[in-house]
Amino acid sequence: MTRLLVDTHILLWSQLEPARLSPAVAAALDDSNNEVWISPLTIWEISTLLEKRRLRLHMGLEPWVASLAGRRRLREAFLTTAIVLAATQMRFQHRDPVDRFLAATAKVEGLTLVTADAQLLRRSDIALMANGIN
Repeated sequence: MTRLLVDTHILLWSQLEPARLSPAVAAALDDSNNEVWISPLTIWEISTLLEKRRLRLHMGLEPWVASLAGRRRLREAFLTTAIVLAATQMRFQHRDPVDRFLAATAKVEGLTLVTADAQLLRRSDIALMANGIN
């Protein structure tokens, strides 16, 4: 069993554009032996994409999030003081706060971060699964 923390793009692609997932990532997310985790900050990031009109959903955010539970066995990775402290100690090339908290969540909770983000994929201090180009 692998415990997978999906970043925002991976969550969106898995729900809205599954063809953008690499075969390995799609298989890992579909494997019922794996746990799939999301951060509440991912939902916040999706809300900001909606506000900026960089994303459209076929329903409101709240019902869309509720529908995730019906389609996937998602677990919520809580934002804890330990994660915040870990995030303050991690060095980053860029300043995206969500990426910082996702990396810290993966580190503290022992999760594998599933991402296509090149900056995150350079990290050696957390377990990673890359979504390669299809």
